[in-house]
Amino acid sequence: MPQIILRQVLAVFFILAGLNHFLSPTVYLQLMPTYLPWPEELIAISGVAEIAGGLGVLYPPVRVAAAWGLILLLIAVFPANIQAAISGMSLAGKPIPHTILLLRLPLQFVLIYWVYWSCLIKRF
Repeated sequence: MPQIILRQVLAVFFILAGLNHFLSPTVYLQLMPTYLPWPEELIAISGVAEIAGGLGVLYPPVRVAAAWGLILLLIAVFPANIQAAISGMSLAGKPIPHTILLLRLPLQFVLIYWVYWSCLIKRF
């Protein structure tokens, strides 16, 4: 039962996060490593991937593929979190404390485990 609830919360988290890529793209532009081309397009692609992954974990026939997709996405966007920790970023014109940006780094691994535990481990 907790696995199902955490999976549903996970789905809402990723769907809302994905939608936010389209509602507040400038927030994500700050995270983009400068060596990556087409930052706006990559933000849109990652937003679509988060929405699709969030919906996919709710649908049993594609849950495993969606979960692995979200795990790969979390790994792929990790350089953006490193970029934010190094360069800093702001939200609504106010700088985010460096400590918060550093704490985001291990949070990525918590999210990966959350996806793994709630979607890929079979509970009977």
